[in-house]
Amino acid sequence: MSRGRRRGRGGGGMEEHHVDERWMASYMDMVTVLMCLFIVLFAMSSVDQNKYEQLKNSLATGFGVVEAGNVDTATGVVVPPEQVGMEAEGFTDLQLAEQAVDKLTALKEQMNANLEAQGLGGTVSFVIDQRGLTAKLVGSQSYFLPDSPVLQDQTIRILQTIAPVIAPIQEEISVEGHCADAYTGYSSTWELSSARATAVLRRLVEPGGVAPERIMAVGFGSARSVNDNLTEADMQENRRVDVVVLSDQPEQIRALIPQVLSARV
Repeated sequence: MSRGRRRGRGGGGMEEHHVDERWMASYMDMVTVLMCLFIVLFAMSSVDQNKYEQLKNSLATGFGVVEAGNVDTATGVVVPPEQVGMEAEGFTDLQLAEQAVDKLTALKEQMNANLEAQGLGGTVSFVIDQRGLTAKLVGSQSYFLPDSPVLQDQTIRILQTIAPVIAPIQEEISVEGHCADAYTGYSSTWELSSARATAVLRRLVEPGGVAPERIMAVGFGSARSVNDNLTEADMQENRRVDVVVLSDQPEQIRALIPQVLSARV
């Protein structure tokens, strides 16, 4: 590479002139990028299946495929919203299922305590399963007028007692009406079960304070009977309205709730 010389000021000696070498900065950037590329290729050459599954879960939750509050990106474990920011290594699905059971159990105990305080203990039966917490209002003669969606006074007192417990929570609530497979004097069991579910919903929303966007009513008629309606007692069990607090956990965590419950028996 040729070098030029130029005369200094005042006719002095010659001054050496260097060719512009700024091209080396771009060259070094290119070498750095190539090095990073080969590092990535090397890392991909041996896949850790466990870490791959964690990465998949993190990305799926981030793009809304899995409903969850936040994800611990270091371990790919779903983190409940109330524990975001806490220093921890993450939670396994089983631990999250245990926390879900604890939350549902606390709601059940609070409802029971309120009912006992009002002299209504034993009027509602509770079931915790992978759907969530179900408060069962069983027996149409106890809760409604015969073959009618009109609420009895006791039913209104019960709903007034449990409404303050479920009004502040964020979970969705499903009010589900059921009927016995028998003549009701109503147009059909579908209409009767739907009307009863709607009556309970209105009592929970309008005076009870439950947010309308978090609650729904559905009638199943006699399609989900718990027995064969052979006796009057059987029919009473099928004439029911269930108030279900639906768990907000992902499906894979809800599926572990029965396991947690059986371990605690």
